[in-house]
Amino acid sequence: MEKLNRVAKIFLFFTSVFFVVWLGGYIARQILVYNIFDNELLLRDKFTLENLTSVFNSSYGILVLNAVSFISFLVFFILFLIFSKLNLRIEGWLFIITAIVLITAPFEIYLLLIDLKIITSVMSGTFDNSNILCLYKERITELSSFSLIEIFSYFGILFMYLFKPLRKIKNEN
Repeated sequence: MEKLNRVAKIFLFFTSVFFVVWLGGYIARQILVYNIFDNELLLRDKFTLENLTSVFNSSYGILVLNAVSFISFLVFFILFLIFSKLNLRIEGWLFIITAIVLITAPFEIYLLLIDLKIITSVMSGTFDNSNILCLYKERITELSSFSLIEIFSYFGILFMYLFKPLRKIKNEN
């Protein structure tokens, strides 16, 4: 990999920070949401519609964190690609990372739109628990197992970034 200029290093740093924050928050949100429902997407016995208000208020922070960190990650990643001027043909690992991010981004943005509906409902202060519960169910059922595939794909990104496989070696003849 060629030496990165200072601007590219700054964008790489912010890309990495927002990536790690988003991935951790994404996993935390998935754990929280899947603990609300049982296998048939019915509300677990320990929850009622009345006591879900505190659950939704506590999940609000995770939803906002994920929305902000994912959008920031995308912006800084694109800026890193522009300012680093790395050749994707030579740096195969970066090509695969870029492909994963660009393929999964539209689907994640679609799920973020559902999250934004939840965020605006909770921000309003007076919200209907059943509506938010329906939005959570919609988020789970809409793209089904995409969230799990995305988590594994992004762990693959960590592998690619750390070990940098698929790098072409330049002939020095």
